[in-house]
Amino acid sequence: MDRFAALTTFVAVAERGGFKAASRHLGHSPPAVTRTIAALERHLGVPLFRRSTRSVALTEEGAALLDRAREILMRLQDAEHVVMGRQAAPHGELQITAPVVFGRLHVLPVVADLLARHRPVSARLMLLDRNIRLVEEGIDVAVRIGEPRDSRLRSVALGTVRQVIVASPAYCAARGRPADPKALAEHDIIAGDNVRTGSHWRFGPRSQGVAVAPRLTVTSIDAQLAAAAAGLGLANVLSYQAAEGLAAGRLCSVLDAHAPPPVPIHLLFDASR
Repeated sequence: MDRFAALTTFVAVAERGGFKAASRHLGHSPPAVTRTIAALERHLGVPLFRRSTRSVALTEEGAALLDRAREILMRLQDAEHVVMGRQAAPHGELQITAPVVFGRLHVLPVVADLLARHRPVSARLMLLDRNIRLVEEGIDVAVRIGEPRDSRLRSVALGTVRQVIVASPAYCAARGRPADPKALAEHDIIAGDNVRTGSHWRFGPRSQGVAVAPRLTVTSIDAQLAAAAAGLGLANVLSYQAAEGLAAGRLCSVLDAHAPPPVPIHLLFDASR
């Protein structure tokens, strides 16, 4: 039995949640994947997966093996890179995902530079204001705003962004600037459709929640910013999202002294790919 091939198959089944998904990822037939896992279980003398008609789950022994198997495969990959000297030119399609505004402002220029320098490379850039599962969807790299939640992925900290409450200068002149978060009750609120920007906004070093009553709720950041610039009220966005409007004078910020802690930005990738 090729133990490295067996561990690669084991990790693929564990990360993709099933034998069929792992076979598609590896380019092997489902029976071949099943035989490899069975041989590995016989070799170790323990079951690695609990199988049912609907799902495949790791046993306690399988969960213990998973982290070690990932580490072994990563070390093998590192050793191969050292021996090969990373001399192979980049090629193939790179699958990338990022939030819409951040991707347009910061990721797209990097991708454009990469494509200009490496003709054999193509890219698919998915700009979405929601998280998708990297391993299951075959994504190579993701830019995420917030703390990483998937322990299967490696992460690289890129920096931080902060919350800003914005309105148009005309709105601030007509309605005044809120002195503190409690004063939001006296203002028109433009809400988003997620937890951070919905009916509870967070302020201060402890990120304490403040209930707000939205007068307008929209489902995209661009619409929130456009509504704020049109004078329809106060919007809760992130600093990179509002940067263009603030620099152009279409927006002004309020409650800066009450902002919650900064939000981290991470680059995430599946080290086994």
